[in-house]
Amino acid sequence: MKTCKEMASIWNVTERTVATFCKTGKIPGAIKVGKSWQIPDDAEKPADGRVSSGKYVRKAASAEMKSLPIGISDYVRAQSEYYYVDKTLLIKEFLDQKPLVSLFTRPRRFGKTLNMDMLRVFFEISEEDTSKYFTKQAIWKCGEEYRSHQGKYPVVFLTFKDVKFDTWEATIDKIKGLLQEEYGRHQEIVNSDKLSKYEKEYFAKILDRTANEVELTSALEKLSKMLTTHYGRAPIIIIDEYDTPIQEGYSKDFYEEIIGFMRNFFSGAFKDNKNLSYGFLTGILRIAQESIFSGLNNLTVNSVMDEEYDKYFGFTGDEVIQMLEYYGVSDKEDELKDWYDGYLFGREEIYNPWSVINYISKGCIPQAYWVNTGKNEILEDVLKVATDDITERLYSLLQGERVIARIDQNVIYRSLAENPANIYSLLLVAGYLKTPKKELQADGSYLCEVSIPNKEIAVVYKSEILSHLLQIGAVTRTTANKIAESLYANDYKKLQNAIAEYMDKSISFYDAGAEGFYHGLVLGLIALMDNQYKIKSNRESGDGRYDISLIPREERYPGMIMELKWKKDLSADELDGLAEDAFAQIDDLRYDAEMKEDGINDILKFGIAFSGKKVSVKTK
Repeated sequence: MKTCKEMASIWNVTERTVATFCKTGKIPGAIKVGKSWQIPDDAEKPADGRVSSGKYVRKAASAEMKSLPIGISDYVRAQSEYYYVDKTLLIKEFLDQKPLVSLFTRPRRFGKTLNMDMLRVFFEISEEDTSKYFTKQAIWKCGEEYRSHQGKYPVVFLTFKDVKFDTWEATIDKIKGLLQEEYGRHQEIVNSDKLSKYEKEYFAKILDRTANEVELTSALEKLSKMLTTHYGRAPIIIIDEYDTPIQEGYSKDFYEEIIGFMRNFFSGAFKDNKNLSYGFLTGILRIAQESIFSGLNNLTVNSVMDEEYDKYFGFTGDEVIQMLEYYGVSDKEDELKDWYDGYLFGREEIYNPWSVINYISKGCIPQAYWVNTGKNEILEDVLKVATDDITERLYSLLQGERVIARIDQNVIYRSLAENPANIYSLLLVAGYLKTPKKELQADGSYLCEVSIPNKEIAVVYKSEILSHLLQIGAVTRTTANKIAESLYANDYKKLQNAIAEYMDKSISFYDAGAEGFYHGLVLGLIALMDNQYKIKSNRESGDGRYDISLIPREERYPGMIMELKWKKDLSADELDGLAEDAFAQIDDLRYDAEMKEDGINDILKFGIAFSGKKVSVKTK
């Protein structure tokens, strides 16, 4: 008998693939001993569409092969017309625990809306027999105890994912429209003889959009009462992407208005509401301390740090392997893992579902599919006040390093810019970081090692995070490219002019003259070259000097060493002299010794001196 590792070597596949073959019964005679599989020596490799060359070869399309659900958040459509990854056991886990109100916080595009629509279809009373949408799913095999809840509750469902407007007036008008549409879904209760006249009058106001702002805050509370009265059973209320309009309010200066409205809107729905069976909310940030959920002691929060429900948002490794096998591209497992795996939700390793389905559907071309469609003003505000230490750590993350950070899950919008250290908490919940190691603290926060999850996020991180540090809006990418080109060509005059141009354009953003300004400036610039170089930065203590080494990833590139110095109020001659001193120091202190030991003999050396907006570069 052989192990999965031994068979993986013989068959030229991954251990995980062999384990999946065993679990799915594709290897006759394979038995599980403890936690490991034992495989007969003469076992034949199952046919799975794998190709040995590594070249992308897709199965011949067939009528039975379903398309991937790119951008589909309609559960009925997703499970019937597309390849559907079964997440219905989320229903079982919920019914086992029965929390009254659940808040799920996950990054964007991790299946929150589709899961909430799945819950709606499962629980909602309907004239149609909606059980047919679940009979082939895992939840149906769990027994009558769970099937008995199917189609038994009135459901209120609102998604705020598209409530993205520049003004409060436009935002409240959109919310009016969403409530009008949801009330319209329940028009069967208008003619109910169980409802009072004033309830029917209120219902009519919502339908014809004549309700004022104060009346709108009671919309969920009143609808839940009317549904309970009509059906004799309290409804389930589902709010998807609850924090989208709050983020817009923060960035577009109507924060107080949206917070004031949401506080009353949600309190009526979830706080001491006897006409509520269960409540579900999804979002990116947990903002309980905003007083939106003030006094809501029945709220159960499930974040990326929690183990409950950890495998229901995003794809697990086994789910991805099955999908690759279905589409005949199992040989792409390693590449897909490098690019889109690496998230840790609770203890579960998770793939980004949006990126996985785009990768497979677009011919297995690895690239960053998970990109932000708009500016992240909150991130920008935090980065504007980032300390030198935070700037350096953010850069270290891009180099594949882990940094220590305190993660506070109760970060609130208005405090983000007040404490720049909150950047790590924001990046984690937004999907830019993972926590390979974490330790719960007495105050409820976590002390964590954080790192970038995968190659895709390294690309996104570079474009979204470093673009803020680089201030590409003010400093054109053309300017930054001049610096990269001058380094390649060892053209110190071009380098000097490009850095001077960069500084002139960015001086209003950065606090020129502080040590960290020049350090962050150069680190940001050479970050454009991180595909060609591994960059090391070693700050010297006390005198404002920095060593920056660019170690080539390929032999065809030269190594580079930069020594930075700065002083205030220098003349042009004095600045040139300081740059000469910086250049001489590279040789005097043998900064090139490490590179030479590694066999790198072609080394460019730069002495760079700053004084205010002026810069001088010396090299040979």
